[in-house]
Order: sequence, then C-alpha cells, then structure tokens
Amino acid sequence: MTYDLAIIGGGAAGCSAAVTARQRNLSALVLYSGDGALGKARIVSNYPGLPDIPGPELLGRMREHAAGMGAEFKHGLVRRVMPLGEVFSILAGNDIYESRAVILAMGTARVKLLPGEEGLVGQGISYCATCDGMFYKGGTVTVVASGAEAVEEANYLSTLASVLYCMEKPHDVSALSPDIRRIDEKPLGFHLEGDLVKTETESGGFLADGVFILRPAVAMTQLIPEVRTENNAIVLDEKLMTSVPGVFGAGDIAGAPLQVSKAAGDGNTAALSVAGWLIRQGRQQPAKEAW
Repeated sequence: MTYDLAIIGGGAAGCSAAVTARQRNLSALVLYSGDGALGKARIVSNYPGLPDIPGPELLGRMREHAAGMGAEFKHGLVRRVMPLGEVFSILAGNDIYESRAVILAMGTARVKLLPGEEGLVGQGISYCATCDGMFYKGGTVTVVASGAEAVEEANYLSTLASVLYCMEKPHDVSALSPDIRRIDEKPLGFHLEGDLVKTETESGGFLADGVFILRPAVAMTQLIPEVRTENNAIVLDEKLMTSVPGVFGAGDIAGAPLQVSKAAGDGNTAALSVAGWLIRQGRQQPAKEAW
C-alpha cells in the first residue's frame, strides 16, 4: 500500500498532522519509536484548554484522536527515507513503507556521530542489520549499541556471523545471545585498516569485516541526507517544506520555541501544506471514504 502521507514521529506535531491529514481525506501513517519529551513531562501547564494535564495523558489523548479518525500508527525506529521519483520508501525497523509525502516530526533527539563514522557509511558501517547483515555471512561484525533495542538485531546478526558487542551507552543486555562476545570498552571512533573496519577504544581497538551502529535515534544526515540543515535544525520554507520536495517538517525538529502548542500548530500547517502540494503535483489519489 502507498500512503498519501507518512509522518515520522508520534508526538504533538505528528498527531496534529495526522488529524489534519484525515480531515483532508489523506491516508496517513504515523511511525514512532518512543513517546518523546511530551511522554516524559510530569505536567503541561500551557496547552490551551487543558491546564495542568500530565504529559503522558495529553499524548495518549492526541494519539487516540488521530487513530479514531483513521490514522494508522506503527511502532518502529525509522532508519532511512529514500526519495524514489513520485514516492518515498521508508525503512522502519525491519519493514518498508511507501508514501507520496513525508512529514518529519521526530522532536529534539540529536545524534552525535563518532569520529570516522559518517565517512565510512556504505564502506563498512551500516545502520540496518536486516538490510546489510547478509553481506557479512560467515565473517565478523561489530555491533555498536546505545540501547536495549539493539540486542534483538545483534542476536539476528549472530545467526549470520561472529558478533562483537560494544556498548556506546550502558543498557540491559540480559537477552543477548551467549554466542556473542561482549567488549567492555566504549567505542571512540572508526577507521579502515585494509578491508577491515577498526573500532577504536582506549586500549587500541579491534577489527571486523563490518560495523553495525544501532541507536534509538538516527542522525538526519543518515535518515535523509538530502535535507538541508542549519544549526542543528532542518531548514523549512514558509509552507514548512524542506529542501526536498514532498518532505515537510513540524515541531521541535524545526527549532525553537520547543513548546507543545507550537508543535501542534506546526503539524496542522504541515499537513495542510502536504494536501495542497499533492494536488499541485497531481499525486492526490481519488477521494477515499470520509472519516
């Protein structure tokens, strides 16, 4: 199925965009990997009409509203958005989705890349075990992990290759396969030594055929490199479109002020812009059953 709109992020901006998209009779898919800042807020005191509401309750109401109008929610970390002519291919978890437009609404998560990481993407460094694991069958790979979500991916890789597991940040590894060798040192960077990738550590480092970096967030330069950014925020025009036609932004990812009411307004504006853009591009599909 090709959706009219894929929304990356299930917070205030994403939910608001989903509601407006359904009001405009667009099919909407919301992809999210967590509850973000709103889900952690003890009290939200400045959202109009709902004073002093707990953040998780407000987030739950927003998601229920959007889902009740027909927006589809799926949990999974989006690793890559690929423009493919008139559609976008979106890799989320181990699944691939397709949409005619995209709204980026992932909040304020920032990813600090390790030295040498960006230059070796596609040359020994990967972010997707499902996509690239088979290339290393029978070899040795390093998993650089920042959260417990990486354990499942590492266990999968261990069915294909010998796995070295190196934690970028401490997390629960109780479910890690006993076939996997743990490296009790933090990764400091990467470089090539011949055909192998060396993961640098304080004691020197170790070599592998490839490295899989598995974090709970993805840097914009890896998610969709074509999108222009400045000062850690995506650059948007007056319609909230990025430098990539058909890709829009909303909420905290677009920069200050980092407020839930501003995020909700952005989501509404971005979805309206998507609806108009699809019509102008001739990509709007025949009207679907009204919500």
